[in-house]
Amino acid sequence: MTEGKLAFFVPAPAHSRAWKASEIKTILKRGCLGLACAVLMAIPTWPQVSPTDLATKSLEDLMNIQVTSVSKRGQNTSQVAAAVFVITQEDIRRSGATNIPDLLRMVPGLDVAQINGSTWAISARGFNQQFSNKLLVMIDRRVVYTSTFAGVFWDVLDLPLGDIDRIEVIRGSGGTIWGANAVNGVISIFTKKAFDTHGAMVEAGGGNLEQGFGTFQYGGKLKSATDYRVYAKYFNQSPMLDLNGQNGADSWSGIRGGFRMDSAVSPKDSLVLEGNLFNGQEGEFGFFLPSVTSPALIPVSEQIHSTDGSIQVEWNRVHSQQSDSSLMIAYGRFTRNDPLNPETRDTVDLDFQHHTVWGTRQDIVWGFGYRYTTDDIGGSLTVEMVPGMRQLNLFDGFVQDEIRLVGDLLYLTAGTKIERNDYTGLEIMPSIRATCLPREHDMLWGAISRSLRAPSRNDTDLLLNFGTVGTPDLQRLLGNPNFQDERLIDFEAGYRTTLARRLSLDAAVYFTDYDNLQTTEPLTPFFEPTPLPAHEVQPFMYENLMFGKTHGIELAANWKLSDRWTLSPGYAFEELHMHTDPASADTQTGPFVEGAAPRNSAQLRSHVEAYHGVAWDASVYYLDQINHQGPLGDVTIPAYTRLDTGLTWQLRESVTLNVVGQNLLRDHHLEFIDIDGSLQSGQIKRSGYAKLAWRF
Repeated sequence: MTEGKLAFFVPAPAHSRAWKASEIKTILKRGCLGLACAVLMAIPTWPQVSPTDLATKSLEDLMNIQVTSVSKRGQNTSQVAAAVFVITQEDIRRSGATNIPDLLRMVPGLDVAQINGSTWAISARGFNQQFSNKLLVMIDRRVVYTSTFAGVFWDVLDLPLGDIDRIEVIRGSGGTIWGANAVNGVISIFTKKAFDTHGAMVEAGGGNLEQGFGTFQYGGKLKSATDYRVYAKYFNQSPMLDLNGQNGADSWSGIRGGFRMDSAVSPKDSLVLEGNLFNGQEGEFGFFLPSVTSPALIPVSEQIHSTDGSIQVEWNRVHSQQSDSSLMIAYGRFTRNDPLNPETRDTVDLDFQHHTVWGTRQDIVWGFGYRYTTDDIGGSLTVEMVPGMRQLNLFDGFVQDEIRLVGDLLYLTAGTKIERNDYTGLEIMPSIRATCLPREHDMLWGAISRSLRAPSRNDTDLLLNFGTVGTPDLQRLLGNPNFQDERLIDFEAGYRTTLARRLSLDAAVYFTDYDNLQTTEPLTPFFEPTPLPAHEVQPFMYENLMFGKTHGIELAANWKLSDRWTLSPGYAFEELHMHTDPASADTQTGPFVEGAAPRNSAQLRSHVEAYHGVAWDASVYYLDQINHQGPLGDVTIPAYTRLDTGLTWQLRESVTLNVVGQNLLRDHHLEFIDIDGSLQSGQIKRSGYAKLAWRF
């Protein structure tokens, strides 16, 4: 059981097979078609700004990349008192990834597993599932998780990867700054300023899995003080394999368009206006209950149509060299036409923050925010939300003060977040962090934080019929209107250093104490006359009767063996121990949580700058086996190693050719079982593609 959701037994994956010659021909054929499209679509104009090549930077430069997600102000990574990893523009360009989840695989301590062609389970420090409700995700400060599950639909976050400036990933508690749901981690995606994307850009390509994809983008100036860009992106992905090695019916396609404008209104004021619209179609084998006499949920092939749109404006003002402020207002609308559980959601976000330097020792950030969301969620015999429509309000305020205690040697940061939600009322999330810089290239840090995971619609309003026992005896899972916050206290420490001129190390250790975690408890059966035939219901309800502890270590290094060759190894270990209250009758949620993420994971990324504009990148990822335990049996996902590699050839200053292979070691492998039973898991295929990019 995954925090109270039903588990299903699945057969082991089919045996691997060799990569057929016909598949190689398909890759080359589609890749060449993509290249031809790029040439035909090209129109002349001024060149775009070229990406900064981090291979030319020193390790000291890499250790001092600016991040803002830890304290809502710019800080160097070498001075941040948190376990933070930054995916840079250059990391994105070298990765060969075609989506954001695959980019996140390079972060030690972040568990990324693909469930089927368009669905991922992503979490930090355990508790992984399809909707990981302890990980907060934002794009340019706008929160993108759904209040239905407090999770993320990763399939609609299909940004052009070339427009991403950086992705800041915090492992550990971020509640003091970002509030509830920033429990085990925060992912902040920042897009490039419009000034950095002047000119035209065309990308096109294809392969055996990514059958065809392309992006067209154009940027320039409206006036001397206003820069803009507009883009359109399309992709079409073939289906993966099901658990028997057959067609998984999970093909995926989508189109996305958007714009961004950056304007200097005055010497002290600037405005950012951006909007995005996504329209996608994806297939999946979902599970449904056809009648109250059905013995269990059965799989059915579904086609799901999703749309996601947003518009946001951000005003920034520099009051003085010691003071600045920012206000962000955003509106988003999301629809998902799932035949069993369709949803429409509208959300308005407001976020204000002010940063000021007070004297010579204090650096203060404070602010407040408001979120309003309203939904309309349809239902079926299988699943529904009761009530089907709900409006929710969230108010918050925070303050954080960094105090210079001893010169440039010792800093102390203390702060707290106060939040009021419609489920549990007023909540407080304090933290205290310390930073010590004993030498120029060494940094020690420690932190103690309290965070909360606020209830979602799934926790309080769910009605899920998942099977029958006898004839007829319906089994039903219910949300709990009195469900409380899940709580934790997080203890962390870390060390960053440049060990030598060519070697840097970032290490973090943590111990986390959880309380009030979700369990599923049986209730007294009752009789129900409708729907026919009349039947007895065996209900289960969510409760807060589990507690536990986790601990682990995360390591990341960067080693420049030469001016042309860089290695980036990483490793993470985590262990979870869950226990239930004596009043609990749930024997399955604890073992599931303990086994839902790999105990050990490791990676090695290599970048080689060859001659004549050719670069070679390779990434190897290893993950331990996962042991899912459920009511119908235990399911083991074997340990696997993933190999991605790619060649980049700079044909001309403005033309780049990429040839990329992914998951090369096996023809297909299983990464995750969707224990909550909402969809059939699939096997991830070996794939390859070719891509041509033309900037002019």
